[in-house]
Amino acid sequence: MGGTRVIYQEGKKEASISINNQDSSAPYLIQSWLESAVSGDKRPVPFIVTPPLFRLDPEKSSVLRISYTGAPLPEDRESVFWLDIKSIAPSNPDGGNQLQVNIKSKFKLFYRPSGLDGNPLEAYKKVTFRRQGNQLIAHNPTPYFVSFYKVSIGGHEIKNPGMIPPKGDSQWGLSGGSTVSWQAINDFGGVTEVARQVI
Repeated sequence: MGGTRVIYQEGKKEASISINNQDSSAPYLIQSWLESAVSGDKRPVPFIVTPPLFRLDPEKSSVLRISYTGAPLPEDRESVFWLDIKSIAPSNPDGGNQLQVNIKSKFKLFYRPSGLDGNPLEAYKKVTFRRQGNQLIAHNPTPYFVSFYKVSIGGHEIKNPGMIPPKGDSQWGLSGGSTVSWQAINDFGGVTEVARQVI
């Protein structure tokens, strides 16, 4: 895949992500679709991906194009969806019993309205932390999602810190310590510098 996330900027005709088949001999069927990032939400998402199903020959590449259908989305903050991509391996009819593995990957699709305040690449620095009882609570005052790469307090790393929504909170059990350090994943899939705060 040509990235770990897709940013769809409001006003653009489409967003895209490239796919490469690095196998030297086998073609794959590539199936892709979009779904809500909210578990259990079966409502149609306001995007379509083309082509939804195609053959990708050995050592070839292609591009998935994502278009916005225009259905209303919040204008004061980002929205997030899942882009699902499944690679279906060929089967050998003369191969007898064999295990066939199909791989499905999930990528974040962020819809970014125009005119949002602040710089999305600096949003992680705006996150603040506080102690509340035995909980560590993070607050994101920005209109951007912040995908944590790592969060540690007192040198103890929090497992799977996840993503904090725009103008929202996340919380984890507190293991002691007074200094929080964190890194995030930026628009390009890279890891930011470390930010720190004493709570």
